[in-house]
This record gives sequence, structure tokens and C-alpha cells, in this order.
Amino acid sequence: MRNTIISAILFASLFSTLPVMAENYGLRSDAPARHVVIPGDTLWSIASKFLEDPWRWPQIWGLNREQVKNPHKIYPGDIILLEKTRHGPRLRLANEKAAVKLSPKVRTEKTGFSAIPSIPATVIEPFLSQPIVINKNGLENAPYVIGSSDNRVVLGAGDTIYTSYLPEDNGTSWKIFRPGKAFRDPDADGQILGYEATYLGDIKVNVFAEISTATVTRFAQEIQKGDRLVASPGIIFNNYMPHAPEMFINGRIISVYGGITEIGRGAIVTLNKGARDELEMGHVLAVYRNSQTNTHDGKIVQLPGARIGLVFVFRVFEKVSYALVMQSTQYIQILDTVETPQ
Repeated sequence: MRNTIISAILFASLFSTLPVMAENYGLRSDAPARHVVIPGDTLWSIASKFLEDPWRWPQIWGLNREQVKNPHKIYPGDIILLEKTRHGPRLRLANEKAAVKLSPKVRTEKTGFSAIPSIPATVIEPFLSQPIVINKNGLENAPYVIGSSDNRVVLGAGDTIYTSYLPEDNGTSWKIFRPGKAFRDPDADGQILGYEATYLGDIKVNVFAEISTATVTRFAQEIQKGDRLVASPGIIFNNYMPHAPEMFINGRIISVYGGITEIGRGAIVTLNKGARDELEMGHVLAVYRNSQTNTHDGKIVQLPGARIGLVFVFRVFEKVSYALVMQSTQYIQILDTVETPQ
């Protein structure tokens, strides 16, 4: 009994300065000089490395096993030392910590749930199929709106309309466009890069015939006789990650979509760079403001470009592309520069 009491006192000295004052202190003959705590260690497992009878000491102190699992917050990497003093051997917690070796682990996830859209679908989806960029006469041979049974000039959502022949193999969903403004390149003497086809709305075909019957399902702008029809495309992309281009891109904002006058976060802008410049969906470009100022002696000095925002490219044509303004520290203007982020 005396030996077990001394064993309990000896192990309790691990967390106190109380020395062990007896010769029969209950140490194992192969007790190590030190022990590094590893995950899963309890006071019992640690005590068993040093004491002859580690299972008796908790009972002496009136503690159950749950209470002594880790009451003194011993953590992996802590070092427990067995040292000799003039009062006898004792155990103590070292001030230093051992290096904990970490190993890489493989984690598997279901890919169907791990892909996260980089841009909220509600923000980007309306623009995935509109607007479009065409050549000068790109819609000349497209099907067109003939009119309505009551001969109204302007048509809207819910109206039944008649169109020229629509092929059945392109599905029942079609979009209505009207030839719009020309895109000119400010860095190439105003060269025309293409023409924007203005999106007006959606229709669903009810009857395919030489004169087809359809219903207007979505209305963006007034629909008129002669407006052109384009079959709705499939999903252009689903999930993607924003990333900077691998090459250096230097371009300009040449237009803003939807007639907005002030360009800020959430606006859609047109860039004078496209697929021929190796621009891709998912590319992120920084927006810079290039300014000039007059010096005290009247000279005009070009100031360094100031970064004022980020745009995310989501639709690319051959010579132009559309981008969403993701960040802006001040209002963005047409002709501001876009570049590969540094």
C-alpha cells in the first residue's frame, strides 16, 4: 500500500513541484528518460511508461477515469521528463515541445458536389445567351417576326406572334434580336470589330409551319415586325474558376451593356479583345485609369495607371468579349484600360 501511495505522489509531481521523498518510488526498471506525448495518450498510458502500477494512483486521489484523461491539458508534442534531484526522482513537463511530423493525406470527395460556381448563377445566366456579336449583315438571313393577329405595332410578354418559317430541329425556344451598334477599336483607328445584336426577348414555338406560331415568354425590350430570331443555345458553361491569363493582355473597355451611364460593380462591359487575342471565359483582368495632369509650367504629364477594379470575362467572341465588373474602387469609364493583373 505504501508503494502505491508513493507511486501516485510521484506521478502527481508531473504537474507540480512536489518532490518524491521515498526510496521505493515505484518506477519501472525500464522507465525512459523522456516521453513525447502523441495523439491518443491519456494519463494512464503516460504513467505506464514510468510507474510499476499506474492503475492505482487515480483511485487513491478519488478520481474516475474520465476526470483524469486530460485534466492538465497535455497535448501531442509535449515532452515529459524523468529527472533526478537531491530529493529523489521526479517527473515534470518540459518547457520545450517536440517537432510534430505531419504527413500528407488523400481526401476523396464526390465531384458532383465539390464544384462551386465562381460567379452566382443568378448574376451571370441572363447574359450567357445575350447579347451576341455579329458581322454587319449577320442577321440578314435569319427568321423574322411577321406580326400579330391584331396588327399591333409593339408586342410584349404573353402575346401570340407569327414568324417566318422556323426549322423544327432547332427546338421550340428562340431569342429575338435587333441589329445594333457597331463596336470600334480605339487602339486601331476606329476599326469595326463587329456589331452588337440587341436582345429583345424569348419566344416558345407552338406550331411549326411555313408561317410559325409562337408565344412571347420573356420581354426585355419592345418587339417589332422585322426583328430577327436566333435559336436558343445550350448551356455555354457550368462551373469554372476565375484565373489570370497566362499571357499579357492589354485592352480597353469600349462599351457598357444595357445603356448604363455609370459603370460599377455588377455592370456588363465590352472589351476590344477576344479569342484571337487568346482571351478565354474565366479570365480576370484588372481595370486601370490612365490620367494626365498639368504641371506648374503648363506641361501635360501622363500619370502612372491607377488600378480601380477587376472584371471577369464570361463570353468571348472572335474580336470582342463581355465581362462582369466584380470590383470597383471608383466609377469605371469607357476607354479605361484592362490588363493582366500583376
